[in-house]
Amino acid sequence: MRLVLIFCLALGFAPPVGASGNVENLSSAAMTQVNKIRARKGLAALRPDDKLTRAAGAHAQDMIRNRFFSHTGSDGSTIGTRARNQGYGPCVIAENIAKGHPRLDHVLSAWMGSRGHRRNILHADVTEFALVRGSGNVWVMVLGRSGC
Repeated sequence: MRLVLIFCLALGFAPPVGASGNVENLSSAAMTQVNKIRARKGLAALRPDDKLTRAAGAHAQDMIRNRFFSHTGSDGSTIGTRARNQGYGPCVIAENIAKGHPRLDHVLSAWMGSRGHRRNILHADVTEFALVRGSGNVWVMVLGRSGC
């Protein structure tokens, strides 16, 4: 596993989600709940995206490893940069982060209670998303639309 991680980093790729054993992909588990929230507002359903999952996972791992909590990565990266580094060409991109919520329904409820986070989840132009949880209940949700 260490060799795979070193190889990925040497090539400039983030390690796969879960490679260090501390990030869990919850996109499929969250899809029904997220899409119910969006449907109540007449918005189209979102689908999970592997590239966004890798971007979310890399950011969660970075925050855990380097002990910080921010939308800006330890290397100064933004969500747009992290998405492009995973091969995702965003025309719309947004990110929600949270820490400490023990369950999926808790973090979604907290985000829906926050104006900015709710705006991201209910953004009419996003079509794809990813949601990961890292150790210490570090949550990263990335929402986007590629191409345009």
